[in-house]
Amino acid sequence: MADYPLIENHGLIGDLQTAALVTTDGTIDWFCCPRFDSPSVFGALLDWEKGGHFTVKPTESTYTTKQLYLPDTAVLVTRFMTETGAGEVVDFMPVTGTTATDRHRLVRMLRCVRGTMTFQVDIAPRFDYGRKPHTLHVTENGAVFASEDLELTLSVVREPEDDRLVHTVTGEHDLRVELGLEAGQQRGLVMESAADGPPREIRVAEFQELFAETREYWRSWLRQSRYTGRWRETVERSAVTLKLMTYAPSGALVAAPTAGLPEQLGGERNWDYRFTWIRDASFSVYALLGLGFTDEARAFIGWLSDRVKEKAGRDTDTGPLNIMYRVDGSSDLYEETLEHWEGYQGSAPVRIGNGAATQLQLDIYGEALDSISFAHQHGIHLDVHGWKSLRTLLAWLVDHWDQAGEGVWETRGGRQNFTYGRVMSWVAFDRALRLAVEHGRPAESGRWAAERDSIYEQVLAKGWDPGRKAFVQHYGSDVLDSSLLRMPTVGFITPDDPMWRSTLDAMDRELVTDSLVYRYNPEASPDGLRGSEGTFSLCTFMYVDALARAGRTDQARLVLEKMMTYANHLGLFSEEIALTGRQLGNFPQAFTHLALIDAAITLDERLNRSQQDRD
Repeated sequence: MADYPLIENHGLIGDLQTAALVTTDGTIDWFCCPRFDSPSVFGALLDWEKGGHFTVKPTESTYTTKQLYLPDTAVLVTRFMTETGAGEVVDFMPVTGTTATDRHRLVRMLRCVRGTMTFQVDIAPRFDYGRKPHTLHVTENGAVFASEDLELTLSVVREPEDDRLVHTVTGEHDLRVELGLEAGQQRGLVMESAADGPPREIRVAEFQELFAETREYWRSWLRQSRYTGRWRETVERSAVTLKLMTYAPSGALVAAPTAGLPEQLGGERNWDYRFTWIRDASFSVYALLGLGFTDEARAFIGWLSDRVKEKAGRDTDTGPLNIMYRVDGSSDLYEETLEHWEGYQGSAPVRIGNGAATQLQLDIYGEALDSISFAHQHGIHLDVHGWKSLRTLLAWLVDHWDQAGEGVWETRGGRQNFTYGRVMSWVAFDRALRLAVEHGRPAESGRWAAERDSIYEQVLAKGWDPGRKAFVQHYGSDVLDSSLLRMPTVGFITPDDPMWRSTLDAMDRELVTDSLVYRYNPEASPDGLRGSEGTFSLCTFMYVDALARAGRTDQARLVLEKMMTYANHLGLFSEEIALTGRQLGNFPQAFTHLALIDAAITLDERLNRSQQDRD
């Protein structure tokens, strides 16, 4: 088996319609084109031999590397140090804008900063997850890699007086380029999809202008942030990461830009996360508005409103909303397995698409309504048709909230009456009532209030285990579930209520290990899948939030600081943390970074309040 890089040994670049992962040694081993959810062109992350890659490295066999982001940007710098010199590759993708396009550019700027360095560049695309062949046509100014559905055009950055580029064709249709530079020299390569012409010679000045425009875009965008708290650098890096995972034409946020990365090495929990979950994206409204990014929050609310309108009133067992969609709002997420790929470190099956898309998860209605209500408080309102559709959606929920579902964690072991789903159904009715009153909208207020109150009484009667003195995962069970950490956040129960304090204490004992938090115990509550998983990073940040709200600020701060040490060298988090401290699951994960921002904002507020009380 190939020596795969650690999941955390990557940086992320993107243009707000797709993204690429770059390893700490200069290899692009994941890139889908032309969208996040399109087939991969470079997929060595999931099969080193068959997946395809775009590698830049020194020709010398011995070198060390360092990687960082240019401050306040999504421009990634990978540095190489050898005995004869130091060089770097600066990777970025010029931002494409809000109109969907097939044209995307991977820009790789090569620099020698000390001594001399010869770079070796290997370009080995594998179109459609390696399922479609391609041809290679080399020209004086670059090359064209062409498959049945997609062409990639490689243009060379150089000056007219430069020597002809040294290149060789490797394998059947791959290319190797060597580029020698001296201290102060800068050259590079631009790979472009759907180019409007053949490969061309790009002058260094044009290259530098493209770099400056991209750098300024990110710095200008980040200047909108209002966050001035204790963890500013970490929070703002999370904000940039979330922006990189947002599909600008629709405002939809993907759960992660990757697919198939395992929650357990060698296990089967290898899901495709390149889609927009109603749940995850709804949480983004809190984080974005909390930081001051109103335009992004407004764009998502518009996307969500469209999903509500298009299926409102349809009679369906799984409800008027799917739990996830493609970034353009379409709902074809057919799940299949890439049998020809071995998976990351042998973690098969490699799945694309997502069969959980049609599950019944009642919590999404509360999350959607909660985000809409929060957006209303910040001046982002539903239009008349949006409100009418919302009423139709709630009419469906009135008749269907009291049933079993698959739950927030998308279990595949059968439906249950999940407590979290009931709590969030309560949120849906509660927020709808508030919106109706605050904005004078017509509503079935009496019916909504009755359903809200019925849910509340039911959760207290069936979701509470007197023996454990805790709220439990689902009715008739004594299993704990960290999704319930959100109960005080959404206002179902106050953080100082004795029932909540004893629930939090029970979670401390059973789900928390050295500050890291498990979702639940799959052995105690089988989820229909083999194997185990690591601690869930989202849940750890939710735990910080819950501790802060409960007044346990010292403990919350310690947990947060410990959790920060599990970030990678760039401040990025995947989905889970293994016992070894390695990151697991799809990378980077939006939900984790959203929860990080929320936890930091909540804890800052509580710490500031405590300081004011002492003063």
